[in-house]
Amino acid sequence: MAQFNFENSQSPPLPPGSVVPLPEALRQGVPVGPRLVGGTSFAGKAAIDQAQIHILAQACLQGLDAARQVIFSWQRQGQSLEDIYMQGIAPCARLLGEWWSADQLDFAMTTIGSAHLQQLLHDFSVEFLQESQVDRNGWSLLLVTEPGAQHSMGLFMLSEFFKRAGWLVTVGVPQDVTEFKRLFQSDWFDAVGVSVSTDRHLNTLAALLPKLKDGSDNLALRMFVGGPMAKLAPERLRALGAEVLAQEAPETVKILTQRMPSGSARVS
Repeated sequence: MAQFNFENSQSPPLPPGSVVPLPEALRQGVPVGPRLVGGTSFAGKAAIDQAQIHILAQACLQGLDAARQVIFSWQRQGQSLEDIYMQGIAPCARLLGEWWSADQLDFAMTTIGSAHLQQLLHDFSVEFLQESQVDRNGWSLLLVTEPGAQHSMGLFMLSEFFKRAGWLVTVGVPQDVTEFKRLFQSDWFDAVGVSVSTDRHLNTLAALLPKLKDGSDNLALRMFVGGPMAKLAPERLRALGAEVLAQEAPETVKILTQRMPSGSARVS
C-alpha cells in the first residue's frame, strides 16, 4: 500500500518542559502568566480583539500549556471554538508571520509558536466537532497542500470545518509531485481542494491538475484551489483549471456544499 504523508494528531516534537524566551521586542508587551490567562475576564462576549491575539501569540512562544490556558479563558467568557478559531487562532498565526517578517522572531521561534497553534487545533478537535452535530452527507473530500509545503495549519483548520459539516475528509501534505499524484489517485473523491502558498509549483499544477481531473473515476469531480496565494494573487491561480476560493473556512464550506449536486455523493 502506498504511504502518504497524512497529517495526524502530532505536531513537531519539542523538548519536554521547554520554555521559549521572548525576544526583547515582545517582552515590552503585556506579559503572559497564570494570573492573566487564568483569572482575567474580558467584558462580555465581544469579538476577540488585537490585544487578546497578542496574548495568545506570546503564550504560544512560552509554551503549549500557557497557550491552552488562553483558550480556556476565552471559553469561560462564552466564546465558541468557531469564534476562537476564526477570531483568535487564525489571526494569531498571521501575527506570528508578521513578527517573523519584521525580524522580531527568528525561524525557530516562529516554528515553535506555529506548532503550538496547530497542536491547539488537534487538542480541541473532538470538542469543536461536537459543537455542531451534523449527519454525514456522503461526500468525500481530499484537501492537499502543494508539493513540499512548509505550513499546513490553515488546511487542517479548513478540514475541521468540512468534517463538522458532514464531509468525510482526507488531509495530505505531499513532499513532491509524485506523492501529490499518488494521493490524488488513492481513492474516490467527490471534491478536491488544493492549498497553494507559493508560486513555486504554479506551472506544474497548471499542467497536472487538468490531467488528474480528466483521469479521475469520478467524472463529476469538483476541484478548487485556495490558501495564501488565493488571497494575495488570485489571478495567478485561474490557470490551474479549478475554482479559486479565497474565503474564510466557514464560507468555503458553505460555497462548496452548495456547489455539490443533490444525490451525487457515493455513499460507502
